[in-house]
Amino acid sequence: MVKKAITIGLASGLEARPVAMLVQIASSLIYVESENARVNAKSIMGMMTLGLDVGETVVVSADGSDEEKAIAEIEQYLSNR
Repeated sequence: MVKKAITIGLASGLEARPVAMLVQIASSLIYVESENARVNAKSIMGMMTLGLDVGETVVVSADGSDEEKAIAEIEQYLSNR
């Protein structure tokens, strides 16, 4: 399992459209943690409940055969690079 802190760089934060894109990117078993909440990144509703805005930092964890690649892709997307 790989964990990484990522700061959200998306100008709109994680609202419906960016969350839908994130769900498509998440290929391994991915969890996003913010404060005391931990949700499966494949759950659009779960991700929306986090209410994440630009500049907030989350911890993303991945478990699976492509966990390193999955974390890198999610970091690239969330940090808007």
